[in-house]
Amino acid sequence: MTVPPDVAGPSGEEGEAPRGPAEPLVRAAGGAIWRRGPAGGLEVVLVHRPRYDDWSMPKGKLEVGESDEDAAVREVEEETGVAARLGVELPATTYIDRSGRTKRVRYWAMTVAAGEPGGANEVDVARWVPLGEARALLSYERDVEVLDALARAVGDGAAG
Repeated sequence: MTVPPDVAGPSGEEGEAPRGPAEPLVRAAGGAIWRRGPAGGLEVVLVHRPRYDDWSMPKGKLEVGESDEDAAVREVEEETGVAARLGVELPATTYIDRSGRTKRVRYWAMTVAAGEPGGANEVDVARWVPLGEARALLSYERDVEVLDALARAVGDGAAG
């Protein structure tokens, strides 16, 4: 059996293939926060979660009755301290979480309305990272695909 490239190591946090319809869907949302750096290149906010020792974009599960869009804005602020504005929707990702449930994360391009990135909640580091470095730093290939979609959406010719 071939293991998908996204399957995590010992933490068991991430997998790739969705489960069948009998499994409950975990809904989550997040953001790809971006800006132009001093030289004009694209920079994004990445977060490090010590619990999983991984790098990703800020995201989290929806609360009861919450819209995906509201969850994305809330989770970004909770994990980074940044109040963000929603932009265009980016591709969603679907994978198996550490509990064996199918998880779908919807992402939006976001810009900063107020605040500076800093780790909070389940995150110990949140920082601006240049696009090329972000691609190398992200722990999951599916996040790189979202990042590349962001680069295309905001007109960065470096999308891979």
